[in-house]
Amino acid sequence: MTDFTATRAMFDLPEGVIYLDGNSLGPLPRAAKARVAETVAAEWGEMLITGWNKAGWMAQPMRLGDRIGRLVGAEPGTVVVGDTLSIKVFQALASAVQLRPDRKVILSDTGNFPSDLYMADGLCRMLGQGYSLRTVAPEAVEAAIDDSVAAILITEVDYRTGRRHDMARLTAKAHAAGALAIWDLAHSAGAVPVDLAGGGADFAAGCSYKYLNGGPGAPAFIYVAPHHAEAALPALSGWLGHAAPFAFDLDYRPGPGIERMRVGTPPVIQMAALEAALDVWDGVEMADLRAKSLDLGDLFIAGVEAACPMLTLATPRAHGQRGSQVSFRHPEGYAIMQALIARGVIGDFRAPDILRFGFTPLYIGAEEVGRAVEILAEVMAGGLWDRAEYRQRAAVT
Repeated sequence: MTDFTATRAMFDLPEGVIYLDGNSLGPLPRAAKARVAETVAAEWGEMLITGWNKAGWMAQPMRLGDRIGRLVGAEPGTVVVGDTLSIKVFQALASAVQLRPDRKVILSDTGNFPSDLYMADGLCRMLGQGYSLRTVAPEAVEAAIDDSVAAILITEVDYRTGRRHDMARLTAKAHAAGALAIWDLAHSAGAVPVDLAGGGADFAAGCSYKYLNGGPGAPAFIYVAPHHAEAALPALSGWLGHAAPFAFDLDYRPGPGIERMRVGTPPVIQMAALEAALDVWDGVEMADLRAKSLDLGDLFIAGVEAACPMLTLATPRAHGQRGSQVSFRHPEGYAIMQALIARGVIGDFRAPDILRFGFTPLYIGAEEVGRAVEILAEVMAGGLWDRAEYRQRAAVT
């Protein structure tokens, strides 16, 4: 069994704060401070450019990729780390449509994160020749998969409501129609058990600054199924995805397998923080984490519905249909969230009316959840959110 008391001790959490926003930015792992300091002082400071070889910086994207791969059910050697999630989504999309040249439609849903849709739309505009992005309601995706679709692009867990798609089912439907399946794991990796290999995913991408706790701006990752690894051609053919980067050939030759999905110079200092964060996961079983997360979510739902009937649940109740977050709706959601934050309960807001709370057993337990419910009830019962300063929108919500 996973010892969540032990994992909690591995995080540096501010005193008096109940942090329910790890679904947006994970907290600081204690070991990350020393690991980053070592990278800056002992590696960059002492080794200078020789750190690429002596400190293993160049191999780090593959090494971290395998560690993340274990958490998302990927085969060894099929995940690499680097760049941003939007870039990795673009790479996966471009490779997928290239593998289905006779089809022109990318299918996604209206609950998808906007950046994914922007990337898909931008790719279609760049390609021209009749390529298009088609979006349908989340519950209509399965029925919309037909023989015009080159690839489906689906975020497994909806960033606003926490609704979870059935990866295996939709992937199977896509394959039956001759399409490929691309999965965005931004709200899945480190939150729910994922089985990319078992579910037959063709491509996947995800970020490491949410549930994986890699820090603000931590690099993204991309997965390519083994049977596509030598056929997928990266549209972003960067020098580190070349078969021989330091030969400095003028003509691009893709590197072997997943290494061809590398683009530019990896963010070494940020990867050091991520490496320390991944150490937390060495003793964690995803089944234990999932069970505990669902328990905490159930506790929160029951408490809020009993104490705050003016809030409307936006997250599916059924365990199989939700991720590791719980969302409620209210027209004054932004002001309510600011009032909560001012009282030490940190969640976040998503337009137009979503109060979003993440439940991460690595550092959150039933006591914190119970106290969060009490504070939310106080805010709602007393109208404590109804203040001008709580309605003033910040740049990041």
